[in-house]
Amino acid sequence: MKFTFILLLFPLLFGNSFGQNIEPVKITANGVELHYIEKGKGEPLILLHGGIGDYRFWNLQLDEFAKNYRVISYSRRFHYPNKNSLTDKYRTALTEADDLAAFLRKLNLNKVHLVGQSYGALTALIFAVKNPKTVRSLVLAEPPAHQLIRDLAGGEKLYQDFLNELKPVVKAFNENDERRAMVEFSRNMGRDFDKLPAPTAEAMMQNALAIKAINSSSDPFPKISKDKLRRLKIPTLIITGENTVKIHKFVNEELARLLPNAKEVIVPKAGHGSPRENPQFFNEAALDFLKDSATR
Repeated sequence: MKFTFILLLFPLLFGNSFGQNIEPVKITANGVELHYIEKGKGEPLILLHGGIGDYRFWNLQLDEFAKNYRVISYSRRFHYPNKNSLTDKYRTALTEADDLAAFLRKLNLNKVHLVGQSYGALTALIFAVKNPKTVRSLVLAEPPAHQLIRDLAGGEKLYQDFLNELKPVVKAFNENDERRAMVEFSRNMGRDFDKLPAPTAEAMMQNALAIKAINSSSDPFPKISKDKLRRLKIPTLIITGENTVKIHKFVNEELARLLPNAKEVIVPKAGHGSPRENPQFFNEAALDFLKDSATR
């Protein structure tokens, strides 16, 4: 079974252009620069994008969520327009979770809602496990918490097949050929990089360092303790795209089994990039959940 790389790890950027006119603010947190935009008033709600996204990824959610919340969308450390260097101290989602903690301290935010997609969702989940008192609720759209399924029937094969799909991209990055890495990346998702719309190709290259950072790590998908997940009582919405691939469905099913206050929703006519592929359904499901979780 051939896995489509973009559907497994990163948000779809095709068909909807980036486009926020709000000028991002730059701050320094956890020793790195982070850019963010915000809109609205009320309880703070933090948006965490996936692998080749950045703060602009949520342009189809920002206005709707800002009607009821103070919405903050930030670019994680290796994403546009941040200028941070990759070092040996970077530990993928574990470091990203520490960045989030520092980011919240910088903004004096003590209690937040977290909405994450793909690697942003994994970052949010790890942060919540480490800082449960800081999180009011979690909305997780297919976090690649792949270690959770390795001890399940068929899980190890899914995981190894997934890693095998990454090898051409990893090889190109190891040879310092960033463009070829993105060409391989696009080929894995059935796209010809040279035929992509110019804004899409540009956005991918702007965030290529983030893909390199994950793929150069010895621990790209950190293991999360199942016992800690069983004890995590935060209201959580687990979102799965109807057309996503098996590994994400498998992971989400395991998360729903482990988390005691989890609710599941399937987004129709969507894959891994549900916030952009079916934004109306995604937004309604997330906002209904957030409203309901406030009464618990």
